[in-house]
This record gives sequence, structure tokens and C-alpha cells, in this order.
Amino acid sequence: MSRRTEQVAEEILRILSEVIQYELKDPRVGFATVVGVDVTADLQLARVRISVMDEAERQETMAVLERAKGFLRRRVAQELRHMRTVPELRLALDTSLDYSMRINELLHQVREEERLRAEQAPPPTEQDS
Repeated sequence: MSRRTEQVAEEILRILSEVIQYELKDPRVGFATVVGVDVTADLQLARVRISVMDEAERQETMAVLERAKGFLRRRVAQELRHMRTVPELRLALDTSLDYSMRINELLHQVREEERLRAEQAPPPTEQDS
């Protein structure tokens, strides 16, 4: 990404984060966090990655945000008045946090199994030395 597209992406991320947290009044929006925005080189499309903490509410939260996409884009347009056109927003559920938590859990299990094996191993004898 060029410096310009990075700046636009950072601004869109900031704006959407604030709007989702403070301005959306729908109670069905759970703990949604904007984790990243990628803007195309022509500034026509912004891919917005959203993480939702509660697995049970993910689909409903994403559906509510899809319905509010017009409102979100309008708020971005109000904040980015200097731009001729405002990128179309494409919302996507980001599950990378789940993936990293699962890897962390597996590593913890491996460490625990190694610790248990070390405790159960017989002490070394003089013949082993």
C-alpha cells in the first residue's frame, strides 16, 4: 500500500471504531472491534475486518453491521470531507484472534504434558551416567 492508502485506511479504522462503539444504538451489536482496514489503490473499496468476541453473537452482529453499512459509510464520508469519493465498505468477520488463542491453548497443553511426563519419569540411575 502507498502512504496515501495507509493513511486513509488508518482514518477509516479510527472512524469506524468510534462509530461502532459510541454511535450504533442497536443492542444486538455485541463486542465488535475493527481490527483492520485494507483500502484498494484506487480508494474505491475498503475491506474492513471485524472481530466479535462472543461466538454466539457473531452472525447476528455481522448481520446488524451489514444493515448499518450505509450509516457507517455516511459517517466515514462526514469525517473524510476532503476526499472526492468515499470507499465502499466490505465487512468481513476476522477470526484470527480465535486462531491465535487456539494455538496458545495447544502450546499450553503440550507444555503441561511434558511437565507431567518429566514428573513421572524414573530418576536417573548411576548406570545412565
